[in-house]
Amino acid sequence: MLGGKIAVLSPVAWRTPPRQYGAWETVASNITEGLVARGWDVTLFATGDSMTSARLHSVVGQGYEEDRSIDPKVAEYLHIAEAFEHAAEFDLIHSHYDFMALGYTRLVKTPVLTTIHGFSSPQIMPVYEKYRGGYFVSISDADRSPALDYLATVYNGIDLALYPQRARRGEDLLFIGRIHPDKGVHLAIEVAKQSGRRLLIGGIVQDESYFRKEVLPHLDDQQICFLGPVDAAQKNEMFASGLALLHLNTIPERFGLVLAEANAAGVPVIAMDLGSCREVIEHNVTGLLVGDVAGAVAALERVPAIDEDACSSRVRSKFSIETMVAGYERVYARIFALRA
Repeated sequence: MLGGKIAVLSPVAWRTPPRQYGAWETVASNITEGLVARGWDVTLFATGDSMTSARLHSVVGQGYEEDRSIDPKVAEYLHIAEAFEHAAEFDLIHSHYDFMALGYTRLVKTPVLTTIHGFSSPQIMPVYEKYRGGYFVSISDADRSPALDYLATVYNGIDLALYPQRARRGEDLLFIGRIHPDKGVHLAIEVAKQSGRRLLIGGIVQDESYFRKEVLPHLDDQQICFLGPVDAAQKNEMFASGLALLHLNTIPERFGLVLAEANAAGVPVIAMDLGSCREVIEHNVTGLLVGDVAGAVAALERVPAIDEDACSSRVRSKFSIETMVAGYERVYARIFALRA
């Protein structure tokens, strides 16, 4: 059914695609643009300032994280309800809105596919379990619930044009992501101190208390440098000076877009062997999987043996927009066949 009418429901925390941070909005945008390029008739439900080659439908002007005068819950309910009020206009709704959109799925005849970008808390599982008969896709084999049936795992795809392979290897350690205990910024700082290398930190501060206690006291603008939120161009500046990206997550990773982005630029990744890291990073080929800070420090000695061409080549084959969209086309075809 190539060329059918698809509604892509993106979150409204940030613009789609986001200016800096916003993983779910990034993926929703990449899917939308990839589908349009493949001939699908796509309507993107997103904030009014979003940028897309699809048809844009919006009832929320800006993301609530970018305009704090907007009440998040009001924006979310207006936004989700708007998409489902137009459900009859589409062959399928592809939701990136977590558990909140599931409550609408039995109120419409249009099939709804939910990409589960991660379970934020065990407390949301009763919603998924109530609607377990829906259509679900996981973004990694590691991030699945045994209570649900999945149609497929479709890995997130990145826009390779945004992350060209860099000209030469750098010397710095890099951290890019949310400043939050889950992402292990404090562990990256410890690796930098033990190895004597400079660490560049880029990302939004999501946990102010953690930032004040575990990050801020170590910042000196010399060895430990905080750059704040970074967009694609700023990430590439970091990649140009990087020896390795440190992704020392303290909880199982769901996917980790920045791992693919770094590899696309030819930057090896040192990651905790938790969750999807083993799927996104191929050990000893595109990076090194470790179990603690000591392992990460030791892994730095092995980084020069990682081939940068192998890093970017693997991303092109497994984590491109084209590969992701082809995966979703197979899922769409299966849904249409089940409902025929």
